[in-house]
Amino acid sequence: MPPLDPLTVALVLLAAAAIYLVRARKRHSAPLPPGPSALPLIGNLWHVPLRHPWLAFTDWANTYGDVVHLHGLGLSIVLLNSVPAVTELLDRRATVYSHRPVFPMVGQMMALDSSMPLMDYGPAWRFHRKLVRAALAPEAVRKYRPLQEQLAVLMAQLFLVRPAEFDDHIRLCAFPSSHCAVGTSADATADDEETMDMISRSTVPGAYLVDFFPQMKRLPRWLPFTGFFAKGDAGRAMIARLVTKPFLAVKAQMASPLPLSFCAPAAGSAVPSVTRDLLEDAARDGRAQDDFETQVKWAAGALYGAGGETTYTTVLVFVALMALHPAQQARVHAELDRVVGADRLPALADRGRLPYLEAAINEAMRWHPALYVPFPSPLPLLWWGNADGLFGGRPLSIARRTAADDVYDGKFIPAGTLVLPNVWALSRDAHGAPSDAFAPERFLDAAGTGAGATDPSSYAFGFGRRICPGKYLAENSVFIMIATLLACFDFAPPADRPLELRFATGLVRYFALIPSKFSAMGADVVGGGSYPQPYECRITPRSEARAKLLEHAAALCEV
Repeated sequence: MPPLDPLTVALVLLAAAAIYLVRARKRHSAPLPPGPSALPLIGNLWHVPLRHPWLAFTDWANTYGDVVHLHGLGLSIVLLNSVPAVTELLDRRATVYSHRPVFPMVGQMMALDSSMPLMDYGPAWRFHRKLVRAALAPEAVRKYRPLQEQLAVLMAQLFLVRPAEFDDHIRLCAFPSSHCAVGTSADATADDEETMDMISRSTVPGAYLVDFFPQMKRLPRWLPFTGFFAKGDAGRAMIARLVTKPFLAVKAQMASPLPLSFCAPAAGSAVPSVTRDLLEDAARDGRAQDDFETQVKWAAGALYGAGGETTYTTVLVFVALMALHPAQQARVHAELDRVVGADRLPALADRGRLPYLEAAINEAMRWHPALYVPFPSPLPLLWWGNADGLFGGRPLSIARRTAADDVYDGKFIPAGTLVLPNVWALSRDAHGAPSDAFAPERFLDAAGTGAGATDPSSYAFGFGRRICPGKYLAENSVFIMIATLLACFDFAPPADRPLELRFATGLVRYFALIPSKFSAMGADVVGGGSYPQPYECRITPRSEARAKLLEHAAALCEV
C-alpha cells in the first residue's frame, strides 16, 4: 500500500476533529452563554477594545447578562460580571473553577508552576495552601502588628520630612511587612525587582510565542525563533534565586548565635515569618527534612510581596480621595480624635472602634479596585514580540481554567474555558449612592456601624480557594498606614491647580528608585493591576504637637 499523501492525512485528521467537536457539542443541550457577534477564526474577540476593555465588559453585562462568552483563536473565554456569578462558580464550584491555564514559558520552562499562584489545582496545591493558611490566619498575623505599626510611623515621618515624595514613601511601606512575613528584610535588591517584573509580564498567556504554540518546546535550540529557550533558562535561574534567598536567610538566622533586632531579639531565633514557623513545626514533628524544606521554600516564596500591590494602590488612592473630599476627611479626623486622642498614634487594636475610617477604606477599594481582568488582543500575532505579549497591554489577574464541562443558569461552559472575573463590574455595586461617587456611607448602616454594600475585600484579593493568603496581613497594613497618616496630616489639592487623578496599569514598582530594564512603561502596561499615576498633593501636619508626637514615635522605632 503506497504511503498516504501528507495533505490527505491532514484533511482526515481535521475532519475527525470536526466530527468530534460537533458530537461533543450535541451532547450538551444547553447553549453557550451569550456574547457579541462573531467572525471566522477570530470569533468575537475583535469586539474587545485595545484600551480599558473592562469598561466594555461592564457594558456587555447590561446587554448579555452576568456571564458573557467570547471565543476565537482556539480560545473559549467566559467573563463573570456579577457577585452572584463569581460566588457560585469560583466559590461554590471551586473543584471545577480553581484550576490554572497551562503557562508553557513561565510555568513549565521557568518552573513557576512549582509555586502556589501558578500551580494547578490538586493535591500539591492543597498541601501548599495548608502550609501557609494557618500561618497567615487572622490570629496568626497578630505577631506582625508591632512591625506594621512601626513601618507606618516611619512612613508618616517621611511625609513630614519630604512630603513631595509621598508616592515613594507609601511604596516603601506597602511591601516590607509582607516581605517580613516570609522572612526577608525590608531591604530589596534590583535583582528582586527585575525578577518580579519578569514574572508579571510572563504570566500573561501569549507573552511568548511558545505560549501560543507549546509544541515549539520540542524544537532544537539552534533553529530560528527559538530565543525563548534562553529566556526560559534565565527566568528559571532568576526565580530559583528569588525563592531560595529568603529561605536560606531564615535558616541562617535560626542557626545564628548572635541576637537579632526588633522582630527576633533572641539568639538562635529568626524574624517572625511563615518560613520560620513551618521549619520549627517540622523540627518538632520530625518530618523528612529535605523534601519538606523544598515544599516550605516554594510555599513561603509564593508570598513574596503578597498583598503589596493592593496595599500600595489603596493607600495612594485614599490620600487623593481625602484631598478631593474635605468633608469626609474631616469626619475621619473627628473619629480618630474621639477614639485615639491627641497623645498617641493609632494602633491596630483601635480598628474595631473606627467604623467610619473602615468604611472610607472600603469605599476607596471599591471606588478604584487594584485588580482588573486581562484580555487577549483580537489580532495576537501583531502583538507577538511586543513587551505586552498577546494580551495587548491588559492589566493582569491570572485566569482560571475549567476542569470539566459545567452548566450555569442554563448555559453551557465547556471544559478548558478561561474564566475571568470582571473586578470593575463587581465594584460598581452602588448601594444607594452613584457608583462613581466617593461615599463611605454606603458601607454603614443607620447606626453608623459596618454594613451595606459588598465588602470589597471579597474581590480585591482574589476569589474562592485561590484568594491571596496575604489578605489579612495586607488589610492590617492598609488600615494602620491610613490611620497613622490621617491622625497626623491634612491633605488638600495643590494651591494653584486642581488635583488630577489618573491611572496607569502595570506592575507596581515596589522597590523604589531601583533601575530595572523591565520597569513599567506607563499607561496600559501588562502587570499586577491599576494604580494612580504620580499626582501632586498638599500635605501639612495637623498641628505642631502632632508633628512632635510623630518624630518622637519614629525615634523609638527599631525597624
